[in-house]
Amino acid sequence: MAKYLLLKHYRGAPAAVNDVPMEEWTPDEISAHVQYMQDFADRLKGTGEFVDSRALAPEGTFVRYGGEGLPPVTDGPFAETKDLIAGWMVIDVESYERALELAAELSAAPGAGGKPIHEWLELRPFLTAPPTITE
Repeated sequence: MAKYLLLKHYRGAPAAVNDVPMEEWTPDEISAHVQYMQDFADRLKGTGEFVDSRALAPEGTFVRYGGEGLPPVTDGPFAETKDLIAGWMVIDVESYERALELAAELSAAPGAGGKPIHEWLELRPFLTAPPTITE
């Protein structure tokens, strides 16, 4: 089994087929989208392929170590995460091909008008061992 991270993006990936921003969806469209994702996760729980998933809030804080005392904190820049990543799912599957299959299926979650979004998802494998350094 290999673990993969499926990243759902707000923006930054190529445009989805049904590219209506979620803030323009009706409450019923949002409910249908969330239900699709829950049903998808429940099915993967049944096959043992689901690890975890979370939606991310758009707000956040940028923090780094700045020496002794309190770390510097700012509201940006967030190009790598805050503005881009809407949420994620971790799966544990037998093969890369299975990970591709599941990512494609999750990409079809309904959006505006009840039509599939066909959004781009970023599929990233987890490292299984630290990289080997040779001299």
